[in-house]
Amino acid sequence: MPVRSLSSSVFKWPDAQQVDEAVRRWAEAVGPAHAEVLRIGYIGSYARGDWGVGSDLDLFILVERSDRPFGRRASRWDTTALPVPTDVWVYTREEWERMAAQGSRFFQEVTREAVWVYERPEQTLHEEQR
Repeated sequence: MPVRSLSSSVFKWPDAQQVDEAVRRWAEAVGPAHAEVLRIGYIGSYARGDWGVGSDLDLFILVERSDRPFGRRASRWDTTALPVPTDVWVYTREEWERMAAQGSRFFQEVTREAVWVYERPEQTLHEEQR
């Protein structure tokens, strides 16, 4: 998490490289431990390169399937090891394929800007995702 200096009111915020390295370590630990995980990446300001002090991380996790409703999926993922506040977006393969077929704006945004840090080796997904 961000660190506040004891001698000033200035926050030291992790830069994009530090965040990327932390996400990669996290994903390499989490991905193989959860068979349902297809891909892990991040979108938003850290992916676009326009992050700043106070920026959060938008983590995108694609899973084969989930029994949880969409709004409860994120709570399963412990992101406390990541150096900045993190929003977690978890989508199933079926939801992802549906968004692709519908030309969803969110699908287009993710395919355009996502930085993928983990991918299950044997998976095949919609080609536009690559």
